Order: sequence, then C-alpha cells, then structure tokens
Amino acid sequence: MYSGDVPQRVSTGVSGLDAILGGGFAAGSLYVVEGTPGTGKTTLALQFLRAGVPRGETGLYITLSETAAELRTVVASHGWTLEGIEVHELVSEMSLEPQDRQSVLMPSEIELGETIQRVVEMVEGMNPTRVVFDSLSEMRLLADEPLRYRRQILALKHFFAGRRCTVLLLDDKTSQEGDAQLHSIAHGVVSLTQDAQDFGIERRSLRIVKMRGMKFQGGSHDLTLDTGGMKVFPRLVASEHHMAFDPRPLSTGTPELDALLGGGLCPGTNTLVIGPSGIGKTTTAVSCMLAALRRGEAASYFLFEEGLATLLSRSSQLGLDLSAALESGQLQLSQVDPAALSPGEFASRVVDAVRLHKSRFVVIDSFNAYIKAMPDQPHMVLHAHELLTYLNQQGVTTLVLLGQHGLVGESRSDVDLSYLSDVILALRFFENKGQIHSAVTCVKSRVSPHERAIREFQLGPTGVRVGAVLADFESILSGLPTYRGGTAMLQPPLDRGTG
Repeated sequence: MYSGDVPQRVSTGVSGLDAILGGGFAAGSLYVVEGTPGTGKTTLALQFLRAGVPRGETGLYITLSETAAELRTVVASHGWTLEGIEVHELVSEMSLEPQDRQSVLMPSEIELGETIQRVVEMVEGMNPTRVVFDSLSEMRLLADEPLRYRRQILALKHFFAGRRCTVLLLDDKTSQEGDAQLHSIAHGVVSLTQDAQDFGIERRSLRIVKMRGMKFQGGSHDLTLDTGGMKVFPRLVASEHHMAFDPRPLSTGTPELDALLGGGLCPGTNTLVIGPSGIGKTTTAVSCMLAALRRGEAASYFLFEEGLATLLSRSSQLGLDLSAALESGQLQLSQVDPAALSPGEFASRVVDAVRLHKSRFVVIDSFNAYIKAMPDQPHMVLHAHELLTYLNQQGVTTLVLLGQHGLVGESRSDVDLSYLSDVILALRFFENKGQIHSAVTCVKSRVSPHERAIREFQLGPTGVRVGAVLADFESILSGLPTYRGGTAMLQPPLDRGTG
C-alpha cells in the first residue's frame, strides 16, 4: 500500500472525485464524510468499498445508524450487490422493541468503550483494507462529553493507521454542527450539501474542506445522485486547459456575412448572437454550423428551448439539412432541460463534447435558458466565463445565442455577456413601406477588422441571406428608421415565422 514515505492513492470509486483529489484518497488515512441526511454519504461510502473489490481489497461497513437490511435496500436501488463487502451492524435487536423505541442505539448501560472494542475485534478478525463507520452522531451520543469522544476517535485513528487501513467516518451533522475537533483529527474532510430549489431538482454539491498533505481542487463541485451511484463534476478551471490551433477565420457559408465579420468566424473565439425572438438567431447558428460540418469539423449543438424535431424540421425547410451529419455522428445534438441540470454538469457535457466527440464548433441555444440553471447571477457569470474561456483555449468556434426583450425599438437582455464575448452579432427588426424587415450588424470584434455597416438580413429556402449595406437608412437599430434614399431591399420579403 505504500511506496517509501509517500502513501499510494486509492480510488474513491466516485466518478470525478478522484480527479478532484489528484488520484483518490491517501492509503492508510482516516477521512470524514459529512453532510445532512439525503446528501449522498452512504452512496459515496458504498462506492468507495465497491471500488476495492476488483482489486482484491477487503471492505467492511460498520453501521450504528442503519440496519443491514436498510443498507441492502440502498444497494439494490443502484443495481449493485454487497459481494466482497462485509456488513456489521452495532444496533441492538433489543433497541428495536416497542418498549425501547426511544433510542435505536444499544442499551444505555453499554459504554462507548465496549462499542469501540467490538469494532476493534471485527477489524482484527477480518483485516480489511477499506472501512466505513456509519455514523459519528451515535458515537457522540454514547460518549456524553466532548473529551471522551475526542479520545475515542483518536484511539480509532491510531488503531487503523497501524493496520494500514483506509477509513471513512460518516457524520450526518444532526448532533453537532461544525465539529472543528473532528476536523483537526482527520486526515481529510469531504463535505456534501443539498439545496432545495423553487422549481426543478435539488442541487447537490461537494467541497473538500481539508486534505492533509495532498493537493486538491478547491471550491464547490456539483454532483448528481441517480441509479448507478454518485457522479461529481469537477469545477471547470479554464487556465488548466490549453492547446495549439490555427486562429485564421473560417467561412460562415454566407459570403456577405463573412465580409461583415471581417473574414468569418475565428477558431478560439466565442460569438454572441443577440436579437429579439423570431428574428433568426437559431437559423443563423445552424447555417454557420453547417458550413463547419461541410469542412469536415465535428460539431455539438446544445438546445435548451425548442424540441429537436422542431429544429430539424424547420432547418430542413430552409435548405439546412442536418440529417446526414447526425446519422454519421459528426453532429452531436443535445436537448437540455435546465430545470434538471446543474451548471457543473452542463460544463462537463461541453468538455466531453470537445474531448471525446472532438467537436470544433459548439452552439449554446440559448443562454437565456442556461442562466435559469444557475443558483444566482454572480455564480452564473463565473460559470459562463470559465466555460467560454475553456472553449476558446481549445480552439473551438463557439456561438452563444441570447434572446432580447422587445421586438421593435429598445431591446434589453436578462444578463450582460458583452464583455465575455469576442464577437457580437446583433439582429434587429425594422419597418419599411408597411413591411417588417430585419437587419444585421457586427457590433464588436476583438480578432479582426470588421464592417461597421448595417446590412439587411433575411431567411429563405436557401437559408440565410444578407443584403447590401442599408446606407440610406438612419436609426435602424432603434427600430424606427428614417428612409433618405433609394436602397434596393431584398425582394420579396420572406416569412419571418422561421426564426
């Protein structure tokens, strides 16, 4: 288990947690896993024990709070078995009788020392490599006083250390909040939390409070509990991910739009496409993505608002057929439910799209729905910053769609992403001769000299159409322009119901 003076790492068995800890727990150490009921402590502990079974490591689960039958119910709910894991319950059968229902602990005359002695005897008899002790709240109740409790925990720590055994102590935090003494004794502390939301699923997260002698990734990491166990999504740190790429601009598939952008879309940049509902943001994104697919690039499209069938149907009607790319696997099209997704899980999906699917073109449609998955605005901006920076540093071309309030006249957004964006493409409705038209302009570009002009914009059977510069109009972006010349408009005006 050891290599010189440096302890080896043992896998936690939890997807993502090993990465946060730099390989797992240090072998032969004692750790506290704390959290209120329902946060996933038992699931984490069982995954930890199960991870040792394929390696021939003996696992022991000692329970003071749950019966073996209750534990097997949890195991069965995940489709697991307890094969290779020994379960010992220190719950007295007498305590479950009606006359003893005031406590599920052993009778009060049984001292803490006797409980500890039984644990020692079990461990000496089995010689396990991994041990879970559930839970410390019952230990505190048996101890009666903090000094005695601390001494017994220290005794357990030294006993297990001498046997080179990796131990998890579960603490449900029901008897005492913020046990600093316990934290000081343990080699490490893993804290699990659960927050109820006004709508949608509860948000669970994990934080490493302490990890003695080990480098770990700090901060709050989102996690999910589902059939099959716990999954942790390490907090994305964009500065840790860099790769070389060619930054030269690539065509959007529409020459006039390329000219407006100063040559096209550059890899390693994110473009914010803003405009009111129905103006054509999604179709513009699909058109640009289709050009990337035709170049042979893999792409991922994350769809938050409309259904997959609706997107595919209207894209096909506009001459933007995505079926071949979907069938070949070149395009990954994902429907996302923001009410059932944490920011960390979504970031993990995007990272997997880049690392595993090798996507070089990513669309997030739309950010309005994405922010609904965030706990609050400051966190949302930080998540967006890390995610967009990661994509940029991977050389990915990213389009982020953001709907604005107001069809004509002044428009505004739920959140300001302009400072996070490398390029901003703005779409606006305007009126001319009793008909509704659309205009497009590049408001900002950090990567290339772009046109400062405003061009007419339409959707039709061939996809996106960008017309001439609207040189004879003033105040188009306000939605109430003044016409002062003879600019020829794109004819005929097409149905705006496809935006």
